[in-house]
Amino acid sequence: MSASETEKTILLTIADGVATVTLNRPDRLNSFTAAMHDELRQALAEVREDRSVRCLLLTGAGRGFCAGQDLSDRAVAPGSKGPDLGVSIETNYNPLIRTLRDLPMPVVCAVNGVAAGAGANIALACDIVLAARSASFIQAFCKIGLIPDSGGTWTLPRLVGQARAMALAMLGDKVPAEQAEAWGMIWKAVDDERLMEEAGVLARHLATQPTHGLALIKRAIHASSTNDLDTQLDLERDFQREAGQSSDYREGVAAFIEKRAPNFEGR
Repeated sequence: MSASETEKTILLTIADGVATVTLNRPDRLNSFTAAMHDELRQALAEVREDRSVRCLLLTGAGRGFCAGQDLSDRAVAPGSKGPDLGVSIETNYNPLIRTLRDLPMPVVCAVNGVAAGAGANIALACDIVLAARSASFIQAFCKIGLIPDSGGTWTLPRLVGQARAMALAMLGDKVPAEQAEAWGMIWKAVDDERLMEEAGVLARHLATQPTHGLALIKRAIHASSTNDLDTQLDLERDFQREAGQSSDYREGVAAFIEKRAPNFEGR
């Protein structure tokens, strides 16, 4: 790795239709600074604009996925007036969560170690989450008098139910990867040494699929959280109409009839 690469807090590589974004402050457990947010924003904009990219894989460098906000980046002296954290949320974290949800492609997260605070909720905002067995998820906000942000109060109850979400948010207990899988918080816990291999296989598979249709699935499932049944049925009708007019649908049907592997164009 070159000296310029080691100075970057976000690494981006693109190959085989997969954009791999790596949080790269391993000495600080990949905790976020304002500069890191800027780099990540630029990387995700590049991913969105690159038509060759059909899946995003998000992970962290070193022994942790992300410890959330780097508190030293906005340290508060005792007795001084507290900062307006709403500005940080509105400028950085909320746009990040919206971007991950709105990307027109599957987003896979490979949690390689601790995911704490905003780091946990950024991971849980991804579409499919794999975690190393040694990884863990911690809603650490209560330890410093804050509330879960980065969508945590929205995502967590929908994944694990209100009772567990409330206790996790108020106690800040560590949830090991295997427990997270059992609770339905993540898709799968895997052996540490196989995490990136399995995540890469999954991401490359998704990149060969009809990703326009997958993006519509993503939008439909997110919409179901707030829609009533009638509204959701109408949305399914509209999305199915759009999907049925795509070249991928025609290719999928043709491949099925001709008993061959499909060659999807994706987005």
